[in-house]
Amino acid sequence: MTATADYKSLAERASRELADATADEAIRWTVETFGDDFIVASNMQDAVLIDLATKVKSDVDVLFLETGYHFPETIGTRDAVEAVYPGVKIVNAQAEQSVAEQDAEYGAKLHDRDPTLCCNLRKVVPLRKTLANYSAWVTGVRRVDAPTRANTPIVTWDDRNGLVKVNPIAAWTDDEFKAYIAEHGILENPLVSIGYLSIGCAPCTARVAPGADPRSGRWAGQSKTECGLHG
Repeated sequence: MTATADYKSLAERASRELADATADEAIRWTVETFGDDFIVASNMQDAVLIDLATKVKSDVDVLFLETGYHFPETIGTRDAVEAVYPGVKIVNAQAEQSVAEQDAEYGAKLHDRDPTLCCNLRKVVPLRKTLANYSAWVTGVRRVDAPTRANTPIVTWDDRNGLVKVNPIAAWTDDEFKAYIAEHGILENPLVSIGYLSIGCAPCTARVAPGADPRSGRWAGQSKTECGLHG
């Protein structure tokens, strides 16, 4: 069997065995299975996943998609993570083109005219290239985030990127998530407190109306609901 087949088989087995695993159990399995050969993804909306991971392994790699379109508060949160978690190594995944170079080729504000292409250029491709250096990645995807994520497993095989995908907090409710932040004093992007409940690139992120789906603040007014990182 190839290494890919081995890891795919491993993911399928773990999906069954860790179906009801806690976040801590899922992360410990990841560390025990992959050692240094995994990366933790964060959009820097908060440091919940980073905090959970560093409790098991203090020197984790953290993937941040540096799209060139982030809010200053998001960049500030990223920098604060480095200060609060000194063992963390931020891996800034960048597109091949700067925003200016992309504008020159495709025209300004591609995100308004073709957000799917913009996401592909600035997120999906850089993500794939970065993940090629690892055998597994850990994400903060939760089932309550959106209908498209309702069946998210704790462990799965990421066929699109060719590695094991671990979602330790997939089963967490919003109340559990907020309780963890409050109990442990977790870093949180300042934009959350003023109504930005799903933070992505500044041009494509808006405040969420009270009681509305948190993802409604992403690509408001368009049919797009996912950037393509998770399906």
